[in-house]
Amino acid sequence: MLKRPFARVADVLLTSVVLVAGAFAQKDPPARPVPDVIVFTNGDQLTGKLVRGVDGSIVFKSEMAGEITVPLDKVKELRSSGSFALLRKGMPVTRSAVRGAGIGFADGKVTLATENGITETVPVNQMGFLIDQSTYDKELARKFGAFSGWNGAVTAGATLVRSTTNVDTYTAGIALVRAMPTVPFLPARNRTTFNLLETYGKQTSPAEPQTVPPSTIIAITSIFHADAERDEYFSPRFFALAQTAFDHNFAQGLKLQAVYGGGIGWTPIKSGIQELDVKMDVHYETQQFQSNDPAVLEAPTQKLIGSTFSEAYKRNLPHKLVFTESGNMLPAWNNSRAYSANATMMIAMPVFKRLGMQFSTTDNYLNDPPPAFKKNSFQFVTGITYNLR
Repeated sequence: MLKRPFARVADVLLTSVVLVAGAFAQKDPPARPVPDVIVFTNGDQLTGKLVRGVDGSIVFKSEMAGEITVPLDKVKELRSSGSFALLRKGMPVTRSAVRGAGIGFADGKVTLATENGITETVPVNQMGFLIDQSTYDKELARKFGAFSGWNGAVTAGATLVRSTTNVDTYTAGIALVRAMPTVPFLPARNRTTFNLLETYGKQTSPAEPQTVPPSTIIAITSIFHADAERDEYFSPRFFALAQTAFDHNFAQGLKLQAVYGGGIGWTPIKSGIQELDVKMDVHYETQQFQSNDPAVLEAPTQKLIGSTFSEAYKRNLPHKLVFTESGNMLPAWNNSRAYSANATMMIAMPVFKRLGMQFSTTDNYLNDPPPAFKKNSFQFVTGITYNLR
């Protein structure tokens, strides 16, 4: 008789558990988001996600094709349920940009269903940027710390030869850039760059193998370059700059060349696929060479007042290849013989995720090296790169 109340309580608990479990089991699964759809002018169709739009082109991501860039003149129709902000060409960036809770494209016009239920149509030739809403709001309110916003790559390479002649060559480099803000739809404020490249090699060859121990000839290669620059934009295309650079080249008898200067720059070409900067400065420069006199360790240091005339070009190629090229001419105004120049070309290609390959050439020219040293120094470097982001 005493067990029956406990049995009733157990029945009630068991019934409650079954009812709760049934209620959870009968809940409908969460609805899957509706994919965006793009219809091409040839009738092909692709589903995925609209990422962004720039100057009459859109970036679309799908599982089948990956991330692709499509000119809108190749698109017949586009439908997306995402939230975007549309910025017109030539209009200032404000928080009152056109915002859409859904977007479409047809007949050469972008249509946004705005948050207040009004539909707004913008011709393609007036579209500057199309940005997802969260990125737009985040970038407008973002405050950057000293270590945020950096991008770049680290490169390393090596060559080893073991035979009658032994050769060891190592190359390491790092290239960093911090452009504020980090998105192209906001006007540029400043940019900081840092580059470092070191090539070190050692070659040992037998001079007289029959001697005991065999005498050897040792050849050393040591080429080092480092530079840093800070740009402050006072208009979308013009900026003031401060820079410094350090060079060491054992093959040219150059112990150290140091440059400290400031000047102005201009960006005549800037788009989503290419950019060209032209710069000039006035600087103080020192050149220190090896001495030809065995009793003297180093030659007197040259102190120069000069300028740097430079250009830097970057272009995004198909298949995510990136081509960069730069050239610098450094005349000295107080010594017409003490001028120098250098040029670099590089192609970077992706391999797997953040890993890639890099092929680069560098030519350094010194007009006043010590006797017995050549004026030119040429390098071809192949290395593995790791992209920071």
